[in-house]
Amino acid sequence: MTAATHSTLFPQVPETPDAVLDGLDPEQREVALALHGPVCVLAGAGTGKTRAITHRIAYGVRAGILQPATVLAVTFTNRAAGEMRGRLRQLGATGVQARTFHSAALRQLQYFWPKAVGGELPRLLERKVQLVAEAAARCELRLDRNELRDVTSEIEWAKVTQTVPADYPAAVAKTQRDAPRDPAVLSQIYSTYEQLKRDRSVIDFEDVLLLTVGILQDRSDIAEHVRGQYQHFVVDEYQDVSPLQQRLLDLWVGDRDDLCVVGDASQTIYSFTGATPDHLLNFRTRHPGATVVKLVRDYRSTPQVVHLANGLLSQAHGRAADHRLELVSQREKGPEPVYAEYSDEPTEAESTARRIRDLIAAGVPAGEIAVLYRVNSQSEVYEQALADAGVPYQLRGAERFFERAEVREAGTALRGAARAGRNDSLLDEAEGLPSQVRAVLSTKGWTSRPPAGSGAVRDRWESLAALVRLAEDFETAKPGATLTDLVRELDERAAAQHAPTVQGVTLASLHSAKGLEWDAVFLVGLTEGMMPIAYAKTDEQVEEERRLMYVGITRARVHLSLSWALSRSPGGRAGRRPTRFLNGLRPGSASSGARSGAGGGGGIDRGTGRAAASRTPAVERKHRGPVRCRVCGRTLTDAGEMKLMRCEECPSDMDEALYGRLYDWRAAQAALLGQPDFCVFTEKTLMAIAEAVPSTEGELVVIAGVGNRKLSRFGTDVLAICAGEAVDGEPEDGVDQT
Repeated sequence: MTAATHSTLFPQVPETPDAVLDGLDPEQREVALALHGPVCVLAGAGTGKTRAITHRIAYGVRAGILQPATVLAVTFTNRAAGEMRGRLRQLGATGVQARTFHSAALRQLQYFWPKAVGGELPRLLERKVQLVAEAAARCELRLDRNELRDVTSEIEWAKVTQTVPADYPAAVAKTQRDAPRDPAVLSQIYSTYEQLKRDRSVIDFEDVLLLTVGILQDRSDIAEHVRGQYQHFVVDEYQDVSPLQQRLLDLWVGDRDDLCVVGDASQTIYSFTGATPDHLLNFRTRHPGATVVKLVRDYRSTPQVVHLANGLLSQAHGRAADHRLELVSQREKGPEPVYAEYSDEPTEAESTARRIRDLIAAGVPAGEIAVLYRVNSQSEVYEQALADAGVPYQLRGAERFFERAEVREAGTALRGAARAGRNDSLLDEAEGLPSQVRAVLSTKGWTSRPPAGSGAVRDRWESLAALVRLAEDFETAKPGATLTDLVRELDERAAAQHAPTVQGVTLASLHSAKGLEWDAVFLVGLTEGMMPIAYAKTDEQVEEERRLMYVGITRARVHLSLSWALSRSPGGRAGRRPTRFLNGLRPGSASSGARSGAGGGGGIDRGTGRAAASRTPAVERKHRGPVRCRVCGRTLTDAGEMKLMRCEECPSDMDEALYGRLYDWRAAQAALLGQPDFCVFTEKTLMAIAEAVPSTEGELVVIAGVGNRKLSRFGTDVLAICAGEAVDGEPEDGVDQT
């Protein structure tokens, strides 16, 4: 899957080297012209870093300053490398190597292994999980799926930080790493895993880097060969390099200084894999004469989105925060970010799906919308909600576009039709390239209307529809293009992994959304314990969670929604709190000490679509006549709603911290009385108290479920808690004691 773009039209290759520089802003142009010596580009989110470095390479190649075969551009994902190759091709800079660290190292390892070691390179282990499971079993441990994944990740971390099994326990202690098992036990599993690989003559992906480093260190002749081949290096996402990748880069570069690095310390979100921003932050120390260019003009997001992103980082701490970039939006004003609070997760998902459906109806393409969450397990409820709403979606993490079975079949069919030309009866009535493609793909499942619902049939149709749109754009850019031309374009795109956009709302974790962007982004599940995640204990871990949220916010171009649910399931205790990262940023949360549930207006959407009501004191219930919702005025008939004096779905201005104290106090009182909790007060009554925040007996007694008897028994305690005072017998700290 690729980042959504506003157009898939095919730009014309610039006619001259100077034309490559057209359209660059002053800072981007400075990057493009800095072709010699060490260069460090500090590039904020949405500032056009990929544009700057690809134009830099293309200008150098087109001007004859750089030889294409001597340039190696490295990044961290196949998608990013594919995008870079696609852009370089469009700029007329063919022959430049743009690869991931692993891909570049594997090519070198395959080439030099016979000379350096002899024989064939050991087989590459595609997935190490099974071998890790066997290693654990030999250590008399049986790991479930989640434990197996965690132990495998821990082995990967140890290897990229160049930590051998015997040193692993000490490394964990030194870094204060939260190991999934006892470090001594993990060390034993790690050692057994390495022995199993040796016994079976296999290597894993981390070994590719380790072995390449070993050969380049031990064989100066091979190192010089590589340095003779590659003389100019560009490293994208430099804040994510691991110590092992940095060691490999040092060996590639040698004692030369033709190195350009690009990164943003505020987007360091992969430290669990061994990534560290230290190499980026220390670049000028290692290279005192380096050219440093800062890109802060944000072309992606509206001023409203950028303002929130800047505000989030303004509260950050630590070394990365000291080097944060203050972004300046270059776009027209847009809508304010929406903050939505829901009673439970299913309601949050259903409301999100409805809002997405409304956006699509208003003209926002489904492929320009994303729902982002902290962990993958959160996706299921959104998959169901979108399917129920009839909204197409796609999950990040599926196989690459050109590797999908339906895309391979379509390519074969188009290739056959191109060879047959007008001898293919399918093309008899097809005029123009798009019509020909539609005719061919109609035999593979494409129809003019998408199939209903979701699932495999819809996924197949979306892939074929992406090819149809590509053909339409191709003909617009190149009038008179033939099927043969399109097939050649598809082959080049497949080789570069430069996929077209698939139309469907993207569901993705925040980590997998890095490097992508959409017109509309929904950040969901933003509660304490999920953002920051519960196991983020140290200050640095919490700060990385803040950076992760920053990455999520800066994926949005125009529409941004941030939401949370007060409970996991309908009817559950509404004990959750919005993430601390929004304190002081969302309306009604002026500081971390302010009531997190108070406030309204100013872009806040409490999840109902109605305007939030200002706080109104509880009013005396009428014994005759209808009871009306104090927010929308609707007549209430449900007993629970009558207690709250509002509709269940109307916005709540409840003080969550107060509700938590009342909830815990009630549990303590019920235990003293030896009665169920509801005999003290029902949850609806507690919610009504937390919404009204009574300060006098008169304000408290009129709340449904209180009455004179309970007022005399519990009124003093309740009013004291509402006033923020301590109460005898209340659990220590008063909050979250259950």
